[in-house]
Amino acid sequence: MKKILFIDRDGTIIQENPPNYQIDSIEKIIFYPRVIFFLSKIVQKLKNYDLVMVSNQDGLGTNKFPEKIFWPIQNHILNILKTEGINFHSIHIDKSFPEEKLSTRKPGIGMLTSYINSNLYDISKSFVIGDRLTDVLLAKNLGCKSIWIKKNYHHYDNFTEDEKSYYPTINKESIEKVILLKTDNWKDIYNYLLFINNNNKIISYHRTTSETNVKIDISLYGVGKSHIDTGIGFFDHLLQQIAFHSSIDLKINTIGDSYVDEHHTIEDTAITLGTVFDKSLGNKKGIERYGFYSLPMDDSLSTVVLDLGGRSKLLWKVKFFREKIGDMPVEMFYHFFQSFSINARCNIHIKAIGSNDHHKIESIFKCFARAIKMAIKKNDYKYEIPSSKGIL
Repeated sequence: MKKILFIDRDGTIIQENPPNYQIDSIEKIIFYPRVIFFLSKIVQKLKNYDLVMVSNQDGLGTNKFPEKIFWPIQNHILNILKTEGINFHSIHIDKSFPEEKLSTRKPGIGMLTSYINSNLYDISKSFVIGDRLTDVLLAKNLGCKSIWIKKNYHHYDNFTEDEKSYYPTINKESIEKVILLKTDNWKDIYNYLLFINNNNKIISYHRTTSETNVKIDISLYGVGKSHIDTGIGFFDHLLQQIAFHSSIDLKINTIGDSYVDEHHTIEDTAITLGTVFDKSLGNKKGIERYGFYSLPMDDSLSTVVLDLGGRSKLLWKVKFFREKIGDMPVEMFYHFFQSFSINARCNIHIKAIGSNDHHKIESIFKCFARAIKMAIKKNDYKYEIPSSKGIL
């Protein structure tokens, strides 16, 4: 199901200073700072949202605000937005005065009931974006969430007369639950929407052989939560480090032929993890691609440099003094990263020094996670394939 961004016009797309300042000439149109840039990016990168404009225009069609003044301005605004690919799925304009208290006037939902009753949209995950308390209340009445564009939003003196009429009657605690973001700039709005949508994107991959059964769920832009069960305790611990230090949400369940040895379990987990990681990156548009990190852990120092450019290569400069760490053979560390590199289609260069093997390998996994976090970071200003060739 798609979602909707119900967007106010005055004070949100164009500036309105002071409040209730009537935009009655093209010369008075001043766009909100960077709104066009970030609305364009929302359209490009968050295609699961439809844009719907919802605006109160007090007395539109009366002598106080003739329609012949309003529509040339409205069409001029829309035409400018269209040049940047910003198109509204629909536009709803209420023409009443506040004192009429019509159900069609925000925060009333009279103009928008078709969306609530539609099975095409997930209203609970939609947003109202606006600068007025009435926009927040509209979100509450619709059953969605609010992004409130407001400076000094908590100061009663900054409310308009229309807002003040609602303020004494509202439940402040219930309103706070509706507002998921308070900001005065569109960059915050874009980054927030990008985050919550990427955070909800879970890619799953299931790989079964005669030796192992591996199921992995991954969300690249999560919060670092993990649930790992491979049957090898120290391996679980290291995979948890990847999730925590990369902020990737990771769920791994591996059933392997441990009665033989650990080899197949570790190798096939790495193959599956590399495969689902590559799938999650998609076309790699907008990512930084390169990641590098150095990380100390007591006596050890590890450096990991990687390139998500599509070519597989592992350079490994690490020596261990023990045969096993925990219940994991040290020879399998190289094999884990080699299998990941091949299936994630990436270059990985790993170098580590230190006298304590436990510290050394743990610092390597943490360092690897931090390098991945850097490489998958989205570049807000350059949504393209991260290669001068134009292809990876």
